[in-house]
Amino acid sequence: MDIRSSFAQQAYGAGRSIAQPKPQEQTAAGPDFAKIAQNFAQTVQQGEAQAQAAMTTGADPHALVTALAETSLAVETAVTVRDKVVEAYQEILRMPV
Repeated sequence: MDIRSSFAQQAYGAGRSIAQPKPQEQTAAGPDFAKIAQNFAQTVQQGEAQAQAAMTTGADPHALVTALAETSLAVETAVTVRDKVVEAYQEILRMPV
């Protein structure tokens, strides 16, 4: 293994802990929201695992592209939902009391 691969693995490992979800209590939104959040976290973790396998063992590049596309779609969906929630919150704040 060359030095660049080693540094790439170290940087990846350091950044990975940031993306790990922290366990929390059930929210008022119900079990459906918890399932969605868990599925999102699983998709991101699968993409990370596939990327790490591609860096270390030269795993199937098609599986890597598929995993990264799924992860990208999941992140885009999460960002869209977040934006809609923020927009709805701002609308509520604008309502006269």
